[in-house]
Amino acid sequence: MKNLLCLIVILFSFTQASVAQRIENFKLQDIISGKEFELASHTGDRAVVIIFSSLNCPFSKLYEDRIVGLNKSYADKGYTFVMVNPHYDMEEGESKKDHEERAKSKGMNFLILDDSEQAVTRMFGASKLPEVVVMTPSQTGFSVAYKGAIDNNPQVAANANMKYLENALLAIQNRRNPSPASSRPVGCNIKLKGR
Repeated sequence: MKNLLCLIVILFSFTQASVAQRIENFKLQDIISGKEFELASHTGDRAVVIIFSSLNCPFSKLYEDRIVGLNKSYADKGYTFVMVNPHYDMEEGESKKDHEERAKSKGMNFLILDDSEQAVTRMFGASKLPEVVVMTPSQTGFSVAYKGAIDNNPQVAANANMKYLENALLAIQNRRNPSPASSRPVGCNIKLKGR
């Protein structure tokens, strides 16, 4: 009886965890083009990769070339990359013009979304810049496949021996669940409004 009760508790916990990972649809506007991005319009994608980032964060700057490289490698394989800026227009160096200049100089040919209201940042519980969320679609909606760091070496890309994001994308491509499914992001703290 005790074992049966333990099994029921474990199954209930697992069910609750899987439900908790379902993602509500959201819409954000691209800072540069003004185009609207809606998650629900990407159900045909293999995965949607959200990178919470900003222009001023030194950690975000260290990862820009890596993000551009991953986008180049995976965009034509059914992966959609978007950057989400929860600090857009909140401080100097985060204006539309600054985004246009950075996107052009770095070759960022993906959307950079305005989350200055921070609704999406709060929805995902993002706390660091950069922080990644990889979502996969199914018949019941999107769910989080991976959340956390891009890799384990912000300073020197060549010295990263745990490429969390790339490993997650490869796992999804091979129809497997990413392992690990999460890691601790390292970077600048997201400045939440009202705190």
